[in-house]
Amino acid sequence: MQWTGVIDSVNPTAGKPPGRIERLRRHRRWLLTLAVAVLLVQMAVAMVTTAVEQTPTIDEPVYVGTAEVYLREHSLRYNPEHPPLGKLIIATGLAFTPVHLDTASAGDQTALGRRVLYESGNDPWRLMLRARLPVIALTLLFGLVVLAFARDLVGTVGGVVALALYAFSPDVIAHGSLATLDVPAAGFVLTSVWLLWRARRRPRGYLPAAGAALGAAVATKMSTLPAVPVLLLLAAWSVWSARRTDDPTPRVAVRRLALAGAAALAVALVAVAVVWAAYLAVDPRLRWTAREHVPAVHGLRGLAVDWLPFPEAYRDGMRIQFGFENTTWRGFLLGRQYDGSLWYYLPVALLVKTPLGMLALWLAGAVVMVAVPRLRPAAPYVLVPTAVLLLAAMGGARNFGVRYALFMPMFLAVAAAGMVLIRRRWAHAVTAALVLFVAAGSLHTYPYYLPYSNEAFGGPSKTHLRLHDANVDWGQDLGRLADRLRQRYPGEKIWLVYKGSGVPSWYGIHASDPRKAPTNQVRGLLVVSDSSVAKAEGRLAALIDSSEQIDEVGHSITIYRRT
Repeated sequence: MQWTGVIDSVNPTAGKPPGRIERLRRHRRWLLTLAVAVLLVQMAVAMVTTAVEQTPTIDEPVYVGTAEVYLREHSLRYNPEHPPLGKLIIATGLAFTPVHLDTASAGDQTALGRRVLYESGNDPWRLMLRARLPVIALTLLFGLVVLAFARDLVGTVGGVVALALYAFSPDVIAHGSLATLDVPAAGFVLTSVWLLWRARRRPRGYLPAAGAALGAAVATKMSTLPAVPVLLLLAAWSVWSARRTDDPTPRVAVRRLALAGAAALAVALVAVAVVWAAYLAVDPRLRWTAREHVPAVHGLRGLAVDWLPFPEAYRDGMRIQFGFENTTWRGFLLGRQYDGSLWYYLPVALLVKTPLGMLALWLAGAVVMVAVPRLRPAAPYVLVPTAVLLLAAMGGARNFGVRYALFMPMFLAVAAAGMVLIRRRWAHAVTAALVLFVAAGSLHTYPYYLPYSNEAFGGPSKTHLRLHDANVDWGQDLGRLADRLRQRYPGEKIWLVYKGSGVPSWYGIHASDPRKAPTNQVRGLLVVSDSSVAKAEGRLAALIDSSEQIDEVGHSITIYRRT
């Protein structure tokens, strides 16, 4: 394949008078600024609207309750399986919100979340919005990182292309509007990599910030740990590249190698310091006693945990995570239930839930990044961390959703920006058309981003036939269900099988469990979360099969009638 059509730069002002050149540059800056503003505003509107309309998802009450305990008691005792930084970010939204909570009787972390939202006189709608707003703001800031990274590689137009893919990503919008940890963790990794790329020119200016961003990722989710050795190697490589010289003597090579090693060590030390700082911010005395049984971890995993230079609370959290990994979970993929995990689950789930135009641009951008000499130095920074994190996630025991791979739409949006370097009108036209296709699909799914699937798999209304859990139904539509029942089915008997952390009665849904009543008494409306439909067995499966589907809510809850 010939790449003679690839250019390093385009100068649209060549041959024009200086005054006109300045006007063109000014107009172009205003136009690009407007494009960036429009993209970020539409993303903000999508996320805020989603945050306002959705009830708590399964994980959110735990994080919100833990964040409130951080603020009130400076205690690390809840949710040790995740480091505190992400919950400290959530806590910034609660800091100026009056929250009633008696932590003395809160119970475990699940009971804590339920108590703070539903049993202490608080308004869960207001509390969840306040908790979600900091994550929304951070998601928008990561959009600027995507823009800056791509702009560094291919120029401003490419940066706008990358930002458009990021801003219209249904998965990023869906999870960026929740008080969870997935978007912050992935965004911090991306930020660290971008700063390491910039460190090729100014190591002293960017390496400390890169270490801080890496530490922030590790202090948010432990699933980012596989990226640490990759980023330390990139730190060393950035310094090696920055110290490039024509002197081939061994002494110079040894000095460059020593500086590269020192750079990697410095980044590691800053990252470790940030992790410690996150724990100290919660409790300056680092009081820690595990509330629940912490699994013993043996072998190489045990050695890795014991040798990590992190607080004991972090290392116990890792032991809990390894305990989860040793558990057999129930999965659902392409209409089939299974026990355990499938190595190809995430690639298939991404194929279902990523817009088709985005998939095409990801693939084309990755090829361009490897094939084009100008972009080839950036390939280890953009593609290698993505591949390592994806492989690590594919090996996990929990096949619960593409939220475990939210780094993909971030990093690969940057890779896709490389398409603007192809000097072919058809390439630019195809890139623009694919971006518009992505935008149209994203706008069409508004405001139901969580259950999104692309056109090849039938769209959001069909996602539950192929995937479950956080891909479709994470408990987010309990409020919408309450509105639907009140508007269309007032006074009818409700039988409910709900998968989520919300409390149906708080929203005015007074229902019975059909699995606990004789079959001949289950008459009226049978309401079932789609994840429960996907995995229905025995009695529930028989009830569903003998009912008539009459409605659905948010593409995540199905309503049946039983007569």
